[in-house]
Amino acid sequence: MGKIIAIANQKGGVGKTTTAMNLAASLAVLEYKTLIIDADPQANTTSGLGQDPKAVNTSIYECMVDGIDVSEIIVSTGIANLDLVPSHIDLVGAEVEMINMENREEKMKKVISGLTDVYDFIIIDCSPSLGLITINALTAAHSVIIPVQCEYFALEGLGKLLNTIKIIQTRLNPDLEIEGILLTMYDMRLRLSNQVVEEVRVHFKKMVFETIIPRNVRLSEAPSFGLPAIAFDADGKGAIAYMNLAAEIAQRNGLTTVTN
Repeated sequence: MGKIIAIANQKGGVGKTTTAMNLAASLAVLEYKTLIIDADPQANTTSGLGQDPKAVNTSIYECMVDGIDVSEIIVSTGIANLDLVPSHIDLVGAEVEMINMENREEKMKKVISGLTDVYDFIIIDCSPSLGLITINALTAAHSVIIPVQCEYFALEGLGKLLNTIKIIQTRLNPDLEIEGILLTMYDMRLRLSNQVVEEVRVHFKKMVFETIIPRNVRLSEAPSFGLPAIAFDADGKGAIAYMNLAAEIAQRNGLTTVTN
């Protein structure tokens, strides 16, 4: 049975979409059949994996609101073992349309429930908010990865997110676990980056992944070519870091990584 992992942080600019794209691609390279769900109306994951959001006629939005079968809208990314459920701007309207729906927090869970028999990993890229779509993702997920950037306001809002996760665990998804806190945008030359790493590790201990994602130009450039870093610059520091993260997650879940 496949594992569903949400990538969530209501704070923008923390490397959430970068993490979702590159973790999913790295798991695929390790030969795990992987699906990434773009649950962000900005559709950056969709465009970053080579799809034109403006050309997307049916997205996760229609699945949640209109009951479209998600298996009908899955597209290949061109990368072996990696498929995509795309998003588009209409997802913004889903929160309003779902307000009066019964079991509105469980729409995504219902939509993707059958996919765990098909995929080893399902990665959900959440929007930078704690709105209804993100709550849907956390209700559907088995675990959540929280990206935290190595910058001054690193822990800002983290308490609010952890509190939201506790509420969801209590009321909607008692099986939801924190897969880990991921330190991103690390610059070893900066004292501040090293201070943030130390502070987060002291506060959250084993919850923090050993892998740290560096600030890396090639990592930032890759989406403009519609590619994850592993397909754009496999030898780059960013791509290597996400491969290490994928291997660490596989190991945490008792899986044997497949390497060439």
